[in-house]
Amino acid sequence: MEKRDIELIEKYSIVDEELKKEVEDHRKFEEMLNDFNKRAYLTPEEEVEKKRIKKLKLRGRDKIEEILAKYRNIQTH
Repeated sequence: MEKRDIELIEKYSIVDEELKKEVEDHRKFEEMLNDFNKRAYLTPEEEVEKKRIKKLKLRGRDKIEEILAKYRNIQTH
């Protein structure tokens, strides 16, 4: 994530509950994926869960980008 995006998140997550929730979820999914990546072996069920979490994380990242785009437009006008 770019420094500018991090600054926008810090500034607007205080007042934007949706942004705050998406960022918290994104971090939670990142932690979950890190836990999976530390394991030497994953069961088939764990592999499916890991893929599901990756999709949720990407969907959340897209939503964060969508919200940040709105704030980028505010700052440039």
